[in-house]
Amino acid sequence: MFIQALDHYPRRALLALCAVGIGMLGFGMYLQHVVGLEPCPMCIVQRYALLLIALVAGLAALSARPGVHLSAAALIAVLAGAGAFVAARQTWLQWYPPEAVSCGRDLYGMIEAFPLQRVVPMLLKGSGDCSKVDWTFLGGSIANWSLLVFAVIGLISLVVCGRRLFNKA
Repeated sequence: MFIQALDHYPRRALLALCAVGIGMLGFGMYLQHVVGLEPCPMCIVQRYALLLIALVAGLAALSARPGVHLSAAALIAVLAGAGAFVAARQTWLQWYPPEAVSCGRDLYGMIEAFPLQRVVPMLLKGSGDCSKVDWTFLGGSIANWSLLVFAVIGLISLVVCGRRLFNKA
């Protein structure tokens, strides 16, 4: 039923992806500003991926052109893959924390002090605060849930791509 809905309503699927991105960002802001959890550098990278997914999906949903839907869904799949990669790396760090824990610099301090080609590997390496589990729901950490959400976003966007490519609808 859901796949059939994607067949005829790619705009609705894109709007749903936009809503999921905005909802996840809103929940992250709630955890930060209400609960008091500070995001680590990897969390911030995941937020940027969600923001880009929400923007691309929202803008593409405004268009009635199938080519725009296909291009946006492909870009969303790439963004979801990048977000899932960072979330998977953070999950791995949480399961196997480094022996020497140091919180290191924050994201903005890294960007100001180092060129981008050095910042990206430092972000993906993680730090002491990236391996810390501050919050759980049903046994999963924020990184675990982010990985799941990015995987679902990627799957939905790939289904939209496949339906657009093979059905020419």
